[in-house]
Amino acid sequence: MRELVFLLEEPSAREMLKGVLPRLLPENVTVRYIVFEGKQDMHKRLGRKLKGWIHQDCRFVVLRDKDSGDCVEAKNALRRICQKAGKEDVLIRIACHELESWYLGDLHAVERGLRLDGLGRLQGNRKYRDPDQLGNPSQELTRLTRKKYQKLGGSRQIAPHLSLGNNRSHSFRVFISGVGRLLEDAV
Repeated sequence: MRELVFLLEEPSAREMLKGVLPRLLPENVTVRYIVFEGKQDMHKRLGRKLKGWIHQDCRFVVLRDKDSGDCVEAKNALRRICQKAGKEDVLIRIACHELESWYLGDLHAVERGLRLDGLGRLQGNRKYRDPDQLGNPSQELTRLTRKKYQKLGGSRQIAPHLSLGNNRSHSFRVFISGVGRLLEDAV
């Protein structure tokens, strides 16, 4: 595998990946990002993007938020789109509930990225021990940072500090291990 193609629901996911992937991927893997304009756009255009991809030596990763939907249902719907496009081996990952859950899973990274004091010590609080359970993590992150967090800029600032091995978000850990397995399978 020479190329890893990320199909993403929104621009903030691309900014997060730009901060995380250089620490995860070998230098000889080219990364491409295809950013959709939300979930509906992703579900509408994903099949055409996959079908029309010319390069053979690549793997695909689809990433979208769960939001208030059902995780299994969302993943199955994406899997059906990929299969219909003739791509059986696409890695599909769902951020539970939102990408911001991944940031709330590493408050030390939020503290460093947004240059705020004292957030890291809150990680042990019940609310932040399992951030995937929070119903509205983006609202929680905005409140916690006193509105310093903005979706695009915050993703850009926080991502380089996210711990790849010590994040309280289960969906983040599953995403990281999934990408790791793709790399192992390519060897």
